[in-house]
Amino acid sequence: MKVRRRTMRKLAAMLLLAGISAPVVAQAPTAVAPAKVAITLHVATDRPGTTFEGWGTALAWFANVTGGYPPATRERLADLFYGPGGLGWTIARYNIGGGNAADTPPYLRTGAAVPGFWRQPASATGTDWWRPDDPAMWDWSADADQRWWLDAIRSRVRQPIFEAFSNSPPWFMTVSGRVSGATKGTDDNLRPGAETYFAAYLARVVDELQRRHSITFRTLSPVNEPNTDYWFAANTQEGAHWSPARQGQMIDAADAALKARGLKTVIAAPDETNSTLFVRDWEGWSPATRARVGQLNVHSYGNTHQTAVRDIARAANIRLWMSEHDMSADKDLENFESMTTPLAFAEHLVGDFRRLEPAAWVFWQAVETLSGRNGKPGSNWGLIKMDLTAPAAAPHPIHITRKYWAMANFSRYIRPGYRLVPIDDIDSIAALSPDGATLVVVHVNPGPIRRDLSLAMTGYRLSETVVTDATHNAAPVAGRVMVAPPRSVTTFVLKRPG
Repeated sequence: MKVRRRTMRKLAAMLLLAGISAPVVAQAPTAVAPAKVAITLHVATDRPGTTFEGWGTALAWFANVTGGYPPATRERLADLFYGPGGLGWTIARYNIGGGNAADTPPYLRTGAAVPGFWRQPASATGTDWWRPDDPAMWDWSADADQRWWLDAIRSRVRQPIFEAFSNSPPWFMTVSGRVSGATKGTDDNLRPGAETYFAAYLARVVDELQRRHSITFRTLSPVNEPNTDYWFAANTQEGAHWSPARQGQMIDAADAALKARGLKTVIAAPDETNSTLFVRDWEGWSPATRARVGQLNVHSYGNTHQTAVRDIARAANIRLWMSEHDMSADKDLENFESMTTPLAFAEHLVGDFRRLEPAAWVFWQAVETLSGRNGKPGSNWGLIKMDLTAPAAAPHPIHITRKYWAMANFSRYIRPGYRLVPIDDIDSIAALSPDGATLVVVHVNPGPIRRDLSLAMTGYRLSETVVTDATHNAAPVAGRVMVAPPRSVTTFVLKRPG
C-alpha cells in the first residue's frame, strides 16, 4: 500500500511539471449524521389555566364585500372559516359602521366604507338633526352584505359568540365631519357631550340586529385602538381617537344605554392596539368605569407588557381576549405557498398564548385583497386572498395561503372548552380537553433542523401528528414519535389510554 501511494505521488508530480492536472483519488465517503435535535417538553397537566372559548375573525372589511358575492362563492368562504371541514371558528366580531355623509366623495379603502344605520331626512341640514327615538331616522336595510355573514355563521356554528364593535361614530357626531378621524390624529373626534347619542346608536343597532338575525351579541366594544395617533381625517378607514378620560365616559354611556334597553350585552374594552397602550388606558379609567367592563380586549400589534395585561385581567377577574391581529413577515412579498409569513405568524400566536393566556384569539380580517393591482409588490396579510376590487358578479377565484393551513393547526385542535396548560418550551403551546383525556401540543419549528420531541411525563400516547410545511397543508402524517420537521407548524394530539 505504501509503495502504491509513493508511485501515485510521483506520477502526480510528473504530471504537474508537464502542465497536466493529476487525477483525483476517490476517498471513502464520510458518514454525515442527520440534522436533528432532541427536545424534552414539560407539560403541567396538573395546573390547567384559562378555559379557551374559541377562534374567529372581525368581519370588517371583507364581509362588507364578500357578503354580496354569488351564493356559491360566499357559501364556500363561510365553510372555509366556520364550517366543520374548515377552520372550525366559533367567534365573529361584527363592525357597526359609522358612515360618512352621502355627499362625501369616496376615499376609504376597499370594503372599509361600512354603511351606518341612520337615515338623514331630505330637509335636514347641519349636524344636529338626528333623533334616536324617531323611527324615520333609522335604516334597517343597511349593511346587508356584512349581515349576510351573521346568518351564515349562525347556521354553521352550534354556539357562536358574537361581538359588536365600532371604529367610529357616524359623521354627524364627529368633530371633523368624517369617520376616518379628527384633523389631527391625537385629537378626540367625538363631539363633546355626544357620548349619550352615540351610545344610543350602538345599543339600538345591537338590539335590532339581535332580533332580526336571531343572534345574541354577548359584548359590545364601543371604541377601537383608541389611544393612538392612527386616526386622522385623511386616513382611508374608519377610526377615532379617544383619550382615556373620554374612553371612560363612552364606556359608562354605552353600558347605561344597553341596560336601558334591557339587554344582557356587556361592554368589552378598550380594544387597544397593543398591551403598552392598554395599560395606560386602564390606568386612566375610574374604578366605576372598570366595574362596567365585562370583557377586556387587547390587540397584539406589539408584544411588550403582555403579561401586565394578563395580570390586570386576573386581578380584576375579567375575561381577556386577544381580539385582533394579523401580520406579514418583513419584506416577504405576496406568496400563497411560502412558509416565511406562516411561520412568523405562528410564532407570534404562540407568544400571545404564552404571555396573555387569552380566552379567545381573533384574527383581523380573514380575506385580504390581492396585492400588486397597482403594479407594486404586495404582502401576506390575510388567510385567503381574493380580488376584492372586482365587481360582485364577476368570477372570484379563492387563493388559500399556507397561513390558512398554519391557522388550521391551531384552531382545528385547540377547541372551545379546552384548558390552556403550562408548557416550558417557548415554541409550543398546550391545551387539555375538558375531560382531561386529550392533550394537544402545537409546536413551531422555524429553522432548518428537525426536532425530535418527547414528553417528560407519562400517561399520554401520541395519537395523531398534523403538519403544515412546504409540502403539507395541515395534513396528518404517520409516525409513532413526536417529530417536528424543519420549517413547520406541527400539532400533536395525545390521548390518555383507557
